[in-house]
Amino acid sequence: MASIKIPTPLRAFTENQAQVVVSGGTVGAALDDLTQRFPELRQHLYEGDKLRNFVNVFLGEEDVRFLDGLETEIDADTNLRIIPSIAGG
Repeated sequence: MASIKIPTPLRAFTENQAQVVVSGGTVGAALDDLTQRFPELRQHLYEGDKLRNFVNVFLGEEDVRFLDGLETEIDADTNLRIIPSIAGG
């Protein structure tokens, strides 16, 4: 099954798990599985049904926004990473 690496600030919503095994054939389905299992996480990733602007999901070294977005197909050995944008100055 695919897995999603959870960034440190969001681990409080995944029972402190750094990586969560998920099911689904697309990035969106994998994220849906993740947020169904950890409902409090959804508000930090989504605004309505779209990923928040500051949430980046990577498949390998590629931001899925530059692939097929949430429709990007994944397979059982896929490793996804959630990387929140950091702003400051």
